[in-house]
Amino acid sequence: MENFNTQFLYSVIIIGIGYFFKQRNIIKEKDGEGLARIIFNITLPCLIITTLHNVIIEKSLLILVFLGLFYGVLISIIGLFLFRNEANKQKGMLGMLIPGFNIGIFAYPLVQGIWGAEGIKYFGMFDIGNAIVTFGISYLIDSYYSQEGSVLSAKQVVGKLGRSIPLMTYVFIFFISIVGFEIPHQIIDVTSTISKANMPLSLLLLGIYLNFSFEKNHWKGIGRVLGIRYGTGLFLGVLAYFLWPAEDMFRYTILICLILPMASSVLPYSVEFKYNQRFVGTAANLSIVISFFLIWMIGNLIV
Repeated sequence: MENFNTQFLYSVIIIGIGYFFKQRNIIKEKDGEGLARIIFNITLPCLIITTLHNVIIEKSLLILVFLGLFYGVLISIIGLFLFRNEANKQKGMLGMLIPGFNIGIFAYPLVQGIWGAEGIKYFGMFDIGNAIVTFGISYLIDSYYSQEGSVLSAKQVVGKLGRSIPLMTYVFIFFISIVGFEIPHQIIDVTSTISKANMPLSLLLLGIYLNFSFEKNHWKGIGRVLGIRYGTGLFLGVLAYFLWPAEDMFRYTILICLILPMASSVLPYSVEFKYNQRFVGTAANLSIVISFFLIWMIGNLIV
């Protein structure tokens, strides 16, 4: 319990440092774009390789991959059904905020600090399914309902997934685990060194992107989105935690993953498809605050 609360305290401090430097204009929000690219393309893949290079793919881990994908499809259907009477542009924006979780930047620093490599192993498997949802299903929703009315082909979707370095790293690790190939220790030494930067950089990025500038006319739509995400996630997560006959780490993973904040990809998607960026940014920021509080509260009850 003490380690759990200590990790949360350190996380809040690091996020606060990022926010403080942004407020003082020492670091600008646009600087976060470069930092995000470093995290997604370098430190996060190195963390995945370091943590999962010698993992044994057990049945429970494969189930997590499936659950990450299945839940994304399920909640997408629920969201689009509830928003069915909205105009296409509004439906596309609200619909893209429903599926997908911010695991790489938000969850990994906390999981790494609390459960270490064992936690990353479980959350990483869930993130494989989640990445397919984020870069595939969510992107399809955005494209289909955008003003331009363009619809992606299967080839374009596969191409989008193939450009995700974290997802391709997962696929690579998954493949070498199946064939039994061992990565040379020199490579692991390098990735291990780089991966240590993932936690502080990710938390600093959260602080840099944190924004408390809200518009009143956004509250209704944001409330509906957050209500669907957290209502469904909490209900199914608690249900799985108490009823699923599995080891503790598996149940922790399901419970926490289903209440994580929105995927970081929603912001660049809103720019690409000309959705309301202020609305999307406000919703994403609120989801970070809500998830942080919920995980801290639940963690003090179960850890």
